[in-house]
Amino acid sequence: MSVGTDDAALVARFLARRDETAFRALYREHSAFLYRFLLRWTGGNETLAEEGVQETWIRAVRALPGFEGRSRFRTWLAGIAVRWHREEARRDRRQGPWPVEAPAAVPTRSENDRVDLERAIAALPEGYRAALILHDVEGYTHEEAALLLGVDPGTSKSQLSRARRALRDQLTGGTHGHHGHGRTGRS
Repeated sequence: MSVGTDDAALVARFLARRDETAFRALYREHSAFLYRFLLRWTGGNETLAEEGVQETWIRAVRALPGFEGRSRFRTWLAGIAVRWHREEARRDRRQGPWPVEAPAAVPTRSENDRVDLERAIAALPEGYRAALILHDVEGYTHEEAALLLGVDPGTSKSQLSRARRALRDQLTGGTHGHHGHGRTGRS
């Protein structure tokens, strides 16, 4: 059986008799994904990501009777996490951006590169960051990402293109310019 089929069977078992074993299996299967997803979504805020995982599961349990299986269970959970984060961001907007927690140890060069990438992603405008995380990091299709974000697939594609360009400019200090847009300057 595929993971999707396993998820559907576990959801059905949980709903039919509030089977705790089925819920624990779903939780084990998807919590690490939710944490990584929310950690990127929150710009590296571990505390907020942990809170988001718990809140996503609380909301998921309440909404589970409405899960119809039209999308993968993981996609459905990501949608709940995205909506939770948007609500938190609106609520906290008056207080400014969430702080990024400092690393616990001195990072190596490869860790520095990863931290630079994560910071560059976190610095993207929300729509760009969302499209990049959903498509390039988590592997959702444009259609799935658009559904999660509540936009048209064309908007998701456009935001992804702009996000990639902005990310490339941030990581290279803007030295790459705009590839494929006009002349090279040579005659």
